[in-house]
Amino acid sequence: MTEKRIRLGLAISLLATELAFADTATDCSVAEFTMGLRFQQQSAEIQALQLQAYNIATEKLDKAVAAAKDSSKLAIVTDLDETVIDNSALLARDLANCHQYDAWDTWLPWERDGTPALIPGAKKFLEHADKLGVTIRYISDRADEQKKYTLATLSKLGLPQVSEKSVLLLGPPKVERRAIVSADHQIIMLLGDTLHDFDARFRKTPLDAQRKTVAEESGKWGVEWIVFPNAGYGTWSKASLKGWEAEPVVEPW
Repeated sequence: MTEKRIRLGLAISLLATELAFADTATDCSVAEFTMGLRFQQQSAEIQALQLQAYNIATEKLDKAVAAAKDSSKLAIVTDLDETVIDNSALLARDLANCHQYDAWDTWLPWERDGTPALIPGAKKFLEHADKLGVTIRYISDRADEQKKYTLATLSKLGLPQVSEKSVLLLGPPKVERRAIVSADHQIIMLLGDTLHDFDARFRKTPLDAQRKTVAEESGKWGVEWIVFPNAGYGTWSKASLKGWEAEPVVEPW
């Protein structure tokens, strides 16, 4: 009887282990984003990188203004999400509920009712640009039909130059919205966390092509193009990892 109980207990234990593994492996298809999101939301390193980006942006802005005859003709164009505002609370909620970060059924309510935080250094930099008389344009792929909510969020966060005209949301591709700005301003700086915030060549292109363009434009990073780290989501998120393959050891005998 004792042996049967042991076997039964072992079988139940193994079954429970298999079920637990199955739940972990199949119920939440976004579980692999946990480490990246933890870095994005909680690490001191991400804060340092964000402050570093805005410090560089401030230095380059000051030089551009000093060299310009009329600072009112200058413009900076910045993305919003993960560049100026931090949406990691939404991503953490979606991860816990096994939702993809880009699902509109979770993102749209966040645009309406969410409470994003400011990226460290963002407000100080934008206020500095405003005081220098530089035009600010916010170009984001948030939903244009919900523009009033995004305007309200940005105003609540105390960001400068927030208006119907200054905030250009999803409709035409970002390259076309940037062209609207450059029609009457000289864009001296682009800020963003995804590469299509900088150039149309990055939009809907394979990662190999994106890396090639990054290398070709090496002189613009940290000068005209200020990129912010985003380990929470991006076109890279489903790329395969490359592991080290050690050479087989040949025994001397």
